[in-house]
Amino acid sequence: MTNSKTDKVFASPLAEIAGFKFDQRVASVFPDMIKRSVPGYESIIAMIGTLAERYVQTDSRCYDLGCSLGAATLSMRQHITQPGCEIIAVDNSQAMIERCQQLIDNDHSDVPVTLQLGNIQDVAIENASMAVLNFTLQFIPVADREAMLANIANGLKPGGVLVLSEKLVFDDQTHDELMIDLHHSFKKGNGYSDLEVSQKRTALENVLLPETLQTHRQRLKKAGFSSVDVWFQCFNFASIIAIK
Repeated sequence: MTNSKTDKVFASPLAEIAGFKFDQRVASVFPDMIKRSVPGYESIIAMIGTLAERYVQTDSRCYDLGCSLGAATLSMRQHITQPGCEIIAVDNSQAMIERCQQLIDNDHSDVPVTLQLGNIQDVAIENASMAVLNFTLQFIPVADREAMLANIANGLKPGGVLVLSEKLVFDDQTHDELMIDLHHSFKKGNGYSDLEVSQKRTALENVLLPETLQTHRQRLKKAGFSSVDVWFQCFNFASIIAIK
């Protein structure tokens, strides 16, 4: 029931390309889609578990904000060593939450997980030692991002950590175009056609709004994080560790 299918969402020509949605069709192929679309995704997920082992504090909460099928949730869950912890995983897609619940039910870790259907901007972050925004901030309106990061920082305990993974743009146009071309080559190397790459890019155009690393660093510092830097980058995808 939870097996992922091969991503064919954009394989056929579409007369009209609507904005990208995390609906039932995407949820059913999501593991295949993200593995073939995001370079380094599996490394990022694995390292989230390593960071959980290092940073999660006794009797605290961990938040997976925009959890999709719960890959980051499961990675944290399987590596948390401190007692009294719980994970709050939130997504605004009913299809994602339903499939995520099936995967959580089949996992044998004893760390409690609460799944919530709702907007991640509305989540009250409390008593947290770790939060994850794994390629989700980029779908939040730009004007709302500062308040959201401040909400996370305010809810983190001292020494708590935020993992922020994002698609990037670059100020240097030549470098930006190179990174886009390399990313497209990566996707084609994973079996996507020119049509699929083009149609998905159109679908994401006004939905996924990437920013520069400099913008992310400045916003995280302003939100209240004392230490901010990149720990992973491949082409125009990066993951940042921000420590309170």
